[in-house]
Amino acid sequence: MHISEGICSPPVLAAGMFLAVAGVAYGTKKIETENIPKVGVLSSAFFVVSLIHIPVGPAGVHLVLNGLMGLLLGWAAFPAIMIALLLQGVLFQYGGITSLGVNTVNMALPAVLCYYLFRGLVKSGDIRRIAIAGFACGFLSLMLSIAAVVLTLLLTERGFLVAAQVILAVHVPVMVIEGLITAFALLFLRKAKPEIIEVGVC
Repeated sequence: MHISEGICSPPVLAAGMFLAVAGVAYGTKKIETENIPKVGVLSSAFFVVSLIHIPVGPAGVHLVLNGLMGLLLGWAAFPAIMIALLLQGVLFQYGGITSLGVNTVNMALPAVLCYYLFRGLVKSGDIRRIAIAGFACGFLSLMLSIAAVVLTLLLTERGFLVAAQVILAVHVPVMVIEGLITAFALLFLRKAKPEIIEVGVC
């Protein structure tokens, strides 16, 4: 999922950074003081699960949890994901600084889209709807992120087509796992701390 340094063309990197900065700026404005701990915890969760990855071509296979972040944070997922990616790039050389914008958009934009698609079902309070929304959100958010990575690579160089196909194929089982984890996490939060899933940061 992390696109490494030196992979993307300058125009793609510039467009990614522009969109990321816009998303982070808007997301930061949406964060209220009382929600800062929630943003920090979810950013930390994203940071940790992304550390366990298997390199595949120009990217890596790992859990993301961006669907869960999107449901609970809305637009605040942008700054939460960017901070985690920045730390991963600086501390562990996952991704990189020049590709930070592209990686942020590829993971945060699907999270925000899933927030708007599934927030109604999650806030309904119905266990079955929450489980279905959680699985669909986790699966779809990762699928959209993979699609964004594939598009990013193809916009850079058509020669990346084979690598893009490999990335898409190896992530299919991860999409299912991501959906199951997101569903279980939402059901746990509904039982242990229901106020977290009732109102997102937006």
